[in-house]
Amino acid sequence: MEEVTNVTEYQEIAKKKLPKMAYDYYASGAEDQWTLAENRNAFSRILFRPRILIDVSKIDMTTTVLGFKISMPIMIAPTAFQKMAHPEGEYATARAASAAGTIMTLSSWATSSVEEVASTGPGIRFFQLYVYKDRNVVAQLVRRAERAGFKAIALTVDTPRLGRREADIKNRFVLPPFLTLKNFEGLNLGKMDQANDSGLASYVAGQIDRTLSWKDVQWLQTITSMPILVKGVLTAEDARLAVQAGAAGIIVSNHGARQLDYVPATISALEEVVKGAQGRIPVFLDGGVRRGTDVFKALALGASGIFIGRPVVFALAAEGEAGVKKVLQMLRDEFELTMALSGCRSLKEITRNHIVTDWDTPRAALPAPRL
Repeated sequence: MEEVTNVTEYQEIAKKKLPKMAYDYYASGAEDQWTLAENRNAFSRILFRPRILIDVSKIDMTTTVLGFKISMPIMIAPTAFQKMAHPEGEYATARAASAAGTIMTLSSWATSSVEEVASTGPGIRFFQLYVYKDRNVVAQLVRRAERAGFKAIALTVDTPRLGRREADIKNRFVLPPFLTLKNFEGLNLGKMDQANDSGLASYVAGQIDRTLSWKDVQWLQTITSMPILVKGVLTAEDARLAVQAGAAGIIVSNHGARQLDYVPATISALEEVVKGAQGRIPVFLDGGVRRGTDVFKALALGASGIFIGRPVVFALAAEGEAGVKKVLQMLRDEFELTMALSGCRSLKEITRNHIVTDWDTPRAALPAPRL
């Protein structure tokens, strides 16, 4: 195989290797897929204002997330059904994250259980949660994640119903027969039936609780000591409500552009959400990150870190655990280079002044300083 030099190249390799139904499931967005393209395009409208003649011989990318020290502000987002991409699935992803010294978030709809992922060895892991109609199922799952050593809950709040993903409808998407939703296997909820359109959409309609509200963020805090990240916030109003509800953090997310089409790119919504949180809780971002430059731009706009989803799945399909390790390493190297070339030696030195966006007011022309 030709040398992979950037993260996006894995998508083309994955497309050749995966069955069409699996690739389309991972790659597609909702309806017109406008937001899917915009998640990437919006990054290209942010430019750098690099500072020069700064000693960047030593660069520190370490940070803490909810009190856990990690090697870089690049973490792994929850993505479902990873064994559709590679037989090792979530095991490979967990080991790669651990080797990179960063956090993996396991999807509720993983094809490996919380206990199985915990058995892969040490590592800081978060658990992404969908709230089912049967709250006993939710409570059981949260307790299992806590017992298995998971450190936080990422509560997905943008999916009272599944977005209209037309590729899945065309393909009549359903999990391959040899795979199950491992966390729900013992609860008779591990299988997804064939449907006239998307088997996943039918499953969600049957199981996921549409009454989910801010009260439930508080309810979750009564059944677990794990901190709760609210995943799926796009507005300042909801950021303020997340703080009031006792959330430990926010993930600015549009579900990889798979839910409501024509919402802004997450990078475009980020600054508004950061202002809404008023520094009281950390704000993270997922969606569209494919370069170390993207990571820098997110941090300059106030994010405390980012999560990557599709790059992990495509690299997993292409090269298994080695692919996921390589994606993390490539993003890390690019991010470090961006910091050096922008004149930043640590994350706290990355500021809003290091970038200019297409929504900024034009800067007044300042007289050149005298040397």
